[in-house]
Amino acid sequence: MHDPHTLLDLGDEAQAQLARRRYRLDLVALRDQVRRRREVIDVADKLRGEANRLAKEGGRDPEARARAQEVKGQIRQLEGQLRLVEDELNEVLLAIPNLPAEDVPDGDSEEFAIEISRSGEPPALPFEARHHADIGEATGILDLARASKLSGARFSVARGAGAALERALAAFFVDLHVREHGYVEYSVPSLVTRQTMTGTGQLPKFAEDLFRTEVGGRELFLIPTAEVPLTNLFAGDLLDAADLPLALTAHTRCFRAEAGSYGRDTRGILRLHEFGKVELVRLCRPEESRNELAILLGHAEQCLTKLGLAYRVVLLAAADMGFSARATYDIEVWLPGQGRYREISSCSDCGTFQARRARIRLRDRDGRKSPVATLNGSGLPIGRTMMAIIEQYQRADGGVDIPPALWPYTGFQSIDPDGAPR
Repeated sequence: MHDPHTLLDLGDEAQAQLARRRYRLDLVALRDQVRRRREVIDVADKLRGEANRLAKEGGRDPEARARAQEVKGQIRQLEGQLRLVEDELNEVLLAIPNLPAEDVPDGDSEEFAIEISRSGEPPALPFEARHHADIGEATGILDLARASKLSGARFSVARGAGAALERALAAFFVDLHVREHGYVEYSVPSLVTRQTMTGTGQLPKFAEDLFRTEVGGRELFLIPTAEVPLTNLFAGDLLDAADLPLALTAHTRCFRAEAGSYGRDTRGILRLHEFGKVELVRLCRPEESRNELAILLGHAEQCLTKLGLAYRVVLLAAADMGFSARATYDIEVWLPGQGRYREISSCSDCGTFQARRARIRLRDRDGRKSPVATLNGSGLPIGRTMMAIIEQYQRADGGVDIPPALWPYTGFQSIDPDGAPR
């Protein structure tokens, strides 16, 4: 969420930066709303001063007592008017995306992304690569038909060695981030409030992509990512700058309606309504956010490096980033069955955008209070990593080898064509 005065001070520059995100900022309307709020506040403050003076004067003057009552009524009326004006202003501000960083390229799709690096060589398979869905169903480690019977489209069931591989990946990722990267592990709720969703920018922008329930007379939302509860753990808090950066991780189930992807990636486990993911969140001083983004990206990359998976890193274009991000690196893993790189992790620097919405502030050594910077990234999604392993480690006989880093977690080194772990 933006400070409206900052947007007005930036003026044409703010309009130009938001235009890169395909958002049209109406400076005239915004200036008018800020002016109306200021006018209501000024009148209310003047009346409060008069009310304080009348209270100090006291006495039994009937006219003074009548005026005091009149002033109190006017103040209550102005307070109601102020709430309406602020609600209107907040509705506008909540819909404005974050300003993109200067080095973020222009464009609105993946074709405008800038490739930063590549790691590992895509495996040169001496046979025609198969899609992970074909391998998973042939071995029996994935049962997409029964998943559809249970819940409909875009759900999956893992079985036997497949379920064990999912569990192993989650444990491996959490251990890596906690033991080697210094993150604090959390176990967080999967259901959160509207205020929590608003704090990280999922609401009101992405309401159609969220699963919502009113069971028990309470409105709650299923989390689309652990970024939401992890970041909002500190909503309304004043943090000591000396304690930053904070590094948090959690393995959760995630739920997304995928409202904007109708007809896309319907085969296999690339795009599901429910999936497991290990999330990384960092909170830091604003001036350190880009350096922290590099650290976060490195931690996500190491997951793939340790698994021996080929991938590349791209810097997303301004209009292709998430609503709250000012800069985003996507990690794309190679999928032989599709003959292309596909996104497996997004690592984003949100600057102070989310912290303003969630009211997360830091107190510096001189006592000044200001918003922190927040960052988040996948480290990694379980299903998409499993998909990459199945495709990159597939064998000619229909079986799948397991990356050595996972052997202590799975208890087996390969999956036979009949699904038996070995």
